[in-house]
Amino acid sequence: MANIPPQGYEKLANSERTRRPDARPIGPVDPQELVEVSVYLRAPTTSNLTKLREQAEQENRHLTRKEYIDNQRADPKDLEKVREFARKFDLTIDEKASDPDARRIVLAGTAAAMSNAFATELQRYEYPGGTFRGRTGPLHIPSDIDQIVVGVFGLDDRPQAQPRLRRYHPTERMFRMDAVTTSYTPLQVAKLYDFPTDVDGSGQCIALIELGGKLGGGFKQQDLQVYFQHLNVPLPKITSMSIDGGRNHPIGNPDSVDGEVALDIEVAGAIAHGAHIVVYFAPNNDRGFLDAITSAIHDTSNNPSVISISFGAPEISWTGQAMNLMDQAFQAAAALGITVCCAAGDSGSGDGVNDNRAHVDFPASSPFALGCGGTRLDSANNKVTSEVVWNELASNEGATGGGVSDFFGLPTYQTNAGVPLSVNDKHAGRGVPDVAGDADPQTGYQVHVDGQDVVFGGTSAVAPLWAGLIALINQKQGQTIGFLNPILYQNDTQLVQSGALRDVTSGDNGDFAAGTGWDACTGLGTPDGAKLLAALPGARQAAAITAR
Repeated sequence: MANIPPQGYEKLANSERTRRPDARPIGPVDPQELVEVSVYLRAPTTSNLTKLREQAEQENRHLTRKEYIDNQRADPKDLEKVREFARKFDLTIDEKASDPDARRIVLAGTAAAMSNAFATELQRYEYPGGTFRGRTGPLHIPSDIDQIVVGVFGLDDRPQAQPRLRRYHPTERMFRMDAVTTSYTPLQVAKLYDFPTDVDGSGQCIALIELGGKLGGGFKQQDLQVYFQHLNVPLPKITSMSIDGGRNHPIGNPDSVDGEVALDIEVAGAIAHGAHIVVYFAPNNDRGFLDAITSAIHDTSNNPSVISISFGAPEISWTGQAMNLMDQAFQAAAALGITVCCAAGDSGSGDGVNDNRAHVDFPASSPFALGCGGTRLDSANNKVTSEVVWNELASNEGATGGGVSDFFGLPTYQTNAGVPLSVNDKHAGRGVPDVAGDADPQTGYQVHVDGQDVVFGGTSAVAPLWAGLIALINQKQGQTIGFLNPILYQNDTQLVQSGALRDVTSGDNGDFAAGTGWDACTGLGTPDGAKLLAALPGARQAAAITAR
């Protein structure tokens, strides 16, 4: 049943799931178990988002939400077709959770009804972290909605992504004579990178995507009050949003998702304390991840201008439908003037996959994400003395991700960047990352979480670092940067020569070495915030002219 579609059904493209390597089936799912799924629909057949976005960019602006909705909202006839499908299979529609602007409709029903509706078998699996509901093979949908439905998420609720942070454990380095360490507050890192000091992010909204496991994860208001008081910085306005049942539920352990949430809030909030920080809590599965992102992008109440994502996983562990739909969501963000910053991974060029091949982290590998790699940042007297690629692979303590995508082709903006062919099979692909920042736990960030002062590194810190900088730049310019990648790449030589981007030329992440210009370790380099701000208006204009 899972592999042969019944009569009148078609395979849902790119929906194939394989068994998680460390999981084993322990029996069928209870047929009466309640299951919720998010069904994503095609764009209207008359729409052309790329053309609209490029036209707006040539006019030095972004699409208004009305322009986007008029062009991209789900077709009412498509919605009705899916409603008919739901009624036929005894599935109910959660109208409150559904969002026609995001082309998402949420269905609920028993596991038996879902298995029947999508012609798949649901099994319970056991893995080292617990159990999950899973499936293998493709999903199937009735032929009459085959061209309408482009993704179904939630039948399989396996943990999808990992937070890209690394905690500094000084006791583990007591006997390492070479382990010279320091740590910084986010304000000290911002000063080393010369971030603008006459703005605080006022008028901007930074969205943070946080994925909790079954035990949850979150922040404590008291921790944040203590932290920002210690920095002598006003406590930012912080709002929690619940997606698919996720919520702010701190566990009390800094090594849990609590640590990631605190790192994201405290880094972004310290740099742009005038910004509104909105934290979207969702379950850690592909449905929760995608729904959180689309909810943030289409949140008309909070209107995020930048999104920071510190979770990811190797491309090989994702379904094609999940990567395609998330990439499409990032395209929507680009059209609306929202910048999306994604951590590039913490396990070097292999991204933690033990198959002797190179892998890149998704969602950083989306061509519409600003992939954020990591460095080791050394300083003296408030000046950078050395900055090299973060690589502690020899001691099994992490390294920046980066490489060439196996899923996404080489984007136009990287045509002249010198992205190498894949070391796996010599194909051309999207190069990761685009930019970088301090990520080595030995030169990490001071964080207060669950009543403890700890130090975290990882590319998890680089995404909110860049998000905070972008919020400052947005405020100063009086308009949002939006899709930053073409601007950076089409002006990379000038930005490096002016010092707006600091080229990191020393070190490697395994299969890839740093060098002059773009590389698969630190991208185009690390920022000089003030110089980048000064260079952007001219760079934006040059990019718009090139796009014509």
